[in-house]
Amino acid sequence: MNTDSINKIQDKDKNHSKQTTIIVNGRNKTWNEKTISFQQVAELAFGKYEDNGVTAYTVTYKKGEGNKPEGSMVKDETIHVKDKMIFNVTATNKS
Repeated sequence: MNTDSINKIQDKDKNHSKQTTIIVNGRNKTWNEKTISFQQVAELAFGKYEDNGVTAYTVTYKKGEGNKPEGSMVKDETIHVKDKMIFNVTATNKS
């Protein structure tokens, strides 16, 4: 195997983490990435994310990584995922 092939395999391994289970609105979800975005959490909770100026999402989490094991997320934010991490997501109509 040449050096380029080894580097491609190593790069591929860096991009994929082990399969983890996160809990979104009380339901177990399988997640295969090291991070998750605000929008992705909303999609897991409701099946879609609407950026329409009418729907407002609130995302909070518990049992997270490191020095911030709980908190809230804002639009366009991404955080590291930990196995059994809990997300609570609400959607409200701003009308």
